[in-house]
Amino acid sequence: MAHTIQHKKPLLTRVRRIQGQAEALERALEDSVDCMAVLQQIAALRGAVNGLMSVVLEGHIRDHLGAEGLSQAERDEATDQVVAALRSYLPR
Repeated sequence: MAHTIQHKKPLLTRVRRIQGQAEALERALEDSVDCMAVLQQIAALRGAVNGLMSVVLEGHIRDHLGAEGLSQAERDEATDQVVAALRSYLPR
């Protein structure tokens, strides 16, 4: 995945922000914080993960499906990989 290597720093920054949000959620649960505050933290965490998924998926599509010189078989394989990733990620 060339795009994840090229854009490693911003991706790691996003992951570290997600880690911080998960730790804050854990503390809130341990401290028996109000349900609405916990729900807001869960929504923020989900939004951050969705944003990360969006960035990595877009890079993958641009680098692997939009690449010049791919054979139809290579393009089909890359498409199947994206579909599998989306199926595993999206709710059913």
